[in-house]
Amino acid sequence: MSGFCSKHATFIFVSGLYSMLLFNRFLTTAQKADVKNAIARHPYSLFMLWLAAFYAVWLYIIIKNDLWQIVISHWPISAAMAAGSYFAGSTPMGGGTVGFPILVLLFDMPASLGRNFGLAIQSIGMTSASLYILASRKKLDWALLRPAMLGALFATPLSAGFVAPHTPDLWVKLLFATIWASFGVIHFVKLNAILASEPARIPDAEQDRPIGLIIGVVGGVVSALTGVGIDMMIYAALVLFYRSDVKVAIPTSVVLMAFTSVIGLTSNLFLTGVNPEQYVITPEMFYNWLAAAPIVIIGAPFGALVVNRLSRQPTLLIVSALCIGQFVWMLIHEKVTGLPLLSALVGLLALNLFFLRLFQVGERRRQKSISFE
Repeated sequence: MSGFCSKHATFIFVSGLYSMLLFNRFLTTAQKADVKNAIARHPYSLFMLWLAAFYAVWLYIIIKNDLWQIVISHWPISAAMAAGSYFAGSTPMGGGTVGFPILVLLFDMPASLGRNFGLAIQSIGMTSASLYILASRKKLDWALLRPAMLGALFATPLSAGFVAPHTPDLWVKLLFATIWASFGVIHFVKLNAILASEPARIPDAEQDRPIGLIIGVVGGVVSALTGVGIDMMIYAALVLFYRSDVKVAIPTSVVLMAFTSVIGLTSNLFLTGVNPEQYVITPEMFYNWLAAAPIVIIGAPFGALVVNRLSRQPTLLIVSALCIGQFVWMLIHEKVTGLPLLSALVGLLALNLFFLRLFQVGERRRQKSISFE
């Protein structure tokens, strides 16, 4: 069984690298005049090529190893990720935000499996959504995104190697539940202000670089522990502090989560190869990935497409309710009491006070900029 896991973990590693290389390839070649002209005529050609390549490899693995029954038997995660991937493309939530609680709380899997699955599935789904976002020329906040990517590039592997293996499962679950519950609460409190259309902001390199680096470092650590988180952090900075339009903030968060997922997955697979006893990627993680990947690769781009044609308010309200609900569910399911319970409640309160303060500072900055116009 370990040989089977190793062989297919290698495939996930290769697919993650392929995602990253294709992503980088798009960005670099798009700067060349001849490719720019070709993409202008057929903006979705690379995205369609990506889909064709993935399904060809996926079918090859299924048929060669006769894995149809395994895929069918894991249909619950496919069904869950159908909704999760839609939210991943239409909100600042990675697919792991659904995958983690489903595997860890509903199926009683260890937090490490939920984390690894989240990173693996997002390396496909969020990369797919990112390619669609780039093909459709959606605006991104590159001034904040670039330094955040740099921070994540270093923090995610270091956290995967030195922090994640030594963090107890319960504290990983509490961290995940608390962060996303705070996301839900702040949206219920400030949803109308968050959704209000805002003018494009003027980048400020002296401010954007350190803030982006902090987001990348802190978000990289959190994502290495839970599989998600950095997307919500850059989204919160953009909509609360910078008062950016959500039409810019959400695609920016999707691209950052895609990048971090590939870095995190690559790091975990490298660590597994170096020390398989301490850094374990189980066959069950691959089975769940195998069942869900062909869904999320189109689900996340579908979410990015639909959200531009429908109001964002209902989607964000549903997601916010789910985030708060999973926090309550986790406390009950894990029978959390004593210090862990107090820590979760204090953490939830502290995060929301921080978000409210961030919003107040951002609103003052916005009013000040308006008064100077």
